Amino acid sequence: MDYGIELKEQEAVVALRGRLTFNDHAKLRALIREMLQNPVKRQVLELGSLEFVDSAGIGMLLIAREEMGNADKKLVLRGAQGQVKRVLTVAQLGKIVTIED
Repeated sequence: MDYGIELKEQEAVVALRGRLTFNDHAKLRALIREMLQNPVKRQVLELGSLEFVDSAGIGMLLIAREEMGNADKKLVLRGAQGQVKRVLTVAQLGKIVTIED
């Protein structure tokens, strides 16, 4: 997994690319620290370029959501496609995290 962060006036958009799996745990922890440090409240994970997510990746997204909530920030998942969208749907993540198309 790779990522890039773009700060806008109302939100931080984090574009995730590649695959989000158990092997990315340390990278995602570093990303969460960066997200906590930026000043905006709305943190958007742009998933359009994410090709694959496994169950560990879903768990890491839930950790990110919890960390953002603890810091009074809102996590939004946006633009999931293909396998990633199917996994988010099957896991019913939309009941816990805001998901936008």
